[in-house]
Amino acid sequence: MATLWLFLGLTLLFLRGKTEARPVCMRFTVFKKENYSNEITSHRDLSLDFKEKYFKQILDHFNYNSLGNGTYDQRYLITDKYWKKGYGPIFFYTGNEGDISEFARNSGFMVELAAAQGALLIFAEHRYYGKSLPFGKNSFKIPEVGLLTVEQALADYAVMITELKEELGGQTCPVIVFGGSYGGMLSVYMRIRYPNIVAGALAASAPILSTAGLGDPRQFFQDVTADFEKFNPACRNAVQGAFQKLNTLAQQKDYIRIQSAFSLCKTPSSPKDIHQLNGFLRNAFTMMAMLDYPYSTHFMGSMPAFPVKVACEIMLNGTDLMSALRDTVGIVYNNTGELTCYDLYSLYVECADPTGCGLGFNSYAWDYQACTEIEMCFESNNVTDMFPAMPFTEQQREQYCSNRWGVVPRPGWLKTQFWGNDLSTASNIIFSNGDLDPWANGGIRKSLSPSLIAITIPEGAHHLDLRESNPADPESVIVARKKEAEIIAQWVKTARKEPF
Repeated sequence: MATLWLFLGLTLLFLRGKTEARPVCMRFTVFKKENYSNEITSHRDLSLDFKEKYFKQILDHFNYNSLGNGTYDQRYLITDKYWKKGYGPIFFYTGNEGDISEFARNSGFMVELAAAQGALLIFAEHRYYGKSLPFGKNSFKIPEVGLLTVEQALADYAVMITELKEELGGQTCPVIVFGGSYGGMLSVYMRIRYPNIVAGALAASAPILSTAGLGDPRQFFQDVTADFEKFNPACRNAVQGAFQKLNTLAQQKDYIRIQSAFSLCKTPSSPKDIHQLNGFLRNAFTMMAMLDYPYSTHFMGSMPAFPVKVACEIMLNGTDLMSALRDTVGIVYNNTGELTCYDLYSLYVECADPTGCGLGFNSYAWDYQACTEIEMCFESNNVTDMFPAMPFTEQQREQYCSNRWGVVPRPGWLKTQFWGNDLSTASNIIFSNGDLDPWANGGIRKSLSPSLIAITIPEGAHHLDLRESNPADPESVIVARKKEAEIIAQWVKTARKEPF
């Protein structure tokens, strides 16, 4: 999943250390309120300090023989700045595939909501990501990597919530889980698996269907294409035409011209290199569609406001389609303008997720998950989308995963474990999706019951509603956040009346 997935290096604000809490300054601006209410306030000049802490977490929750009660240090961020201790709810972010600091920094709605409802805030890091490496530098060796599963991650969160509530004097405080993308999936699963611990879940942009192998494998790249086509149909045609020109040159083995047109550091020399180039180019459009926010952002790299619009303007104003395509992907890969050429194999790594795994240790973890429980056999075909034909079948996935990790995927397991599209007996889950987000149609788009509520944000990109309030926000996300706040307040109120 290309978000999660922090493929460009960002400067971490955290000090190293395993044993003591460290204050981490993250600037979120909200009005300070002495009296708690459901009103969400816009950002103003107020800083919020999270403390970085480590929790002694069980390595293997489900096998008493393999590692006994061995533990690892699981990182989490916490602030009680707004908490009405012993009474206010606990807002818990189910960390996903990356460094938890970046998710905390880009989930300002939770801070605003905590200020309004007097909540304790906890952002928990997913095992095998960020600094939460169970076996240190050996975490991605076989068999050590085998403890990277959805089930183990959920058990981590359940144990952490239970013990922190006891430690902090919040035993009777209702817990609401939040998450975006894969983190949103985990929030859904937490409510399903541990309803005794979690009173409700906000799952933003959570593709719980497509990642369980449900739906059309062509849908994702079709929806990426639709974002650019909606801005201007000519944009789709230009991108498609550029890829077709590239394909023609590749068939002619005119590799020198391809290198020149795309400013590549090395001359391609084989179909493998052309396949890598196609993946590199396609990945940039995926990122721009996902992060099509109405203001500039620094999440998974730096993006201008409305990157889809910016991309289409470059594509349509270029004198040559292939050089225009090169300049367009520079929005993602060369936003500083410092690169003089593109190194295809260092800027993009092909993996078991066709939407991108990113780079570094976090990419190893996500690749392994995409080889085991998370199913993403998505493909482009140059007919229903504007990208070159790049199939990724179950057979191709199985071959890749067997070679890379020594595992054979088990299609259908995620659906079996976490109910797939048969969620009618679940409760207290908000499924929010933005129409600009190519992941949206892989999630729940219609309400399933009075307590399984789908919220659509017409002008929203990937989990826009979790981001902090911004003057450029469309009205639809303002309305969505207000509705989410009201629903969550009601869940908290109801949970206080029920025994836990």
